[in-house]
Amino acid sequence: MTCIIVDDEPLAVRQLAAYAERTPDLQLLDTFTDSIAAINAVKEQKPDLLFLDIQMPNINGMELARNLPAQTRVVFTTAFKEYAFESYEVNALDFLLKPIRYTKFLESVEKARQWFGKEKEPETAAPALPSIFIRVDGELRNIPVERITYVSGMKDYVMFYLDGERKPLVTHLTMKAVEEMLPSQLFMRVHRSYIIAVDKIRKVDRNDCIYIGDEIIHIPDGYLAAFKAFIQTRMPK
Repeated sequence: MTCIIVDDEPLAVRQLAAYAERTPDLQLLDTFTDSIAAINAVKEQKPDLLFLDIQMPNINGMELARNLPAQTRVVFTTAFKEYAFESYEVNALDFLLKPIRYTKFLESVEKARQWFGKEKEPETAAPALPSIFIRVDGELRNIPVERITYVSGMKDYVMFYLDGERKPLVTHLTMKAVEEMLPSQLFMRVHRSYIIAVDKIRKVDRNDCIYIGDEIIHIPDGYLAAFKAFIQTRMPK
């Protein structure tokens, strides 16, 4: 994937550029501290990914994001979390809060890889699994995917909450392993410790809390933009 970095703070540009250069399969095309110069370069070079600050002189990041090539996806970088909701309105791929750690940068790059993979090769997507096997109390349980409401993690264990069962099924797994196991078109990770079945959400309140099963899950900033972008796809145009 190709990327361009736009931020009016030279130190922030240098940090993100260093992150990009050490990330496999990510090619840094250019960096800018001036948003006006950046617009023309982005339109000409058409990067896959744009790491974009929001608060900038002349043209701010939100305005710039509304004038991008159709194939360019935005990851907003800002010190102000109150912009998270507005970023979802321009279909941002992710929202990173400064100071940005390399692990968070990598998570955004991985989201971009997944997005471009789905957009460019939808015909090769794996079919949804009808069921999965997990080990519970020494036995293998066959769990229909459609019965899973949500999954929560605690250290090296995860708990599967199923329709019609009050007690969760506890197994020795990591959340990452569960995330890879469950079909992405049906499940979404909305918290470090929660993966939910998106079609079983009852409501989302004004405080960005998901009501699902008997649980109320507050969505942290790092997951909020992607979740709201997903919600937008389920709303009337």
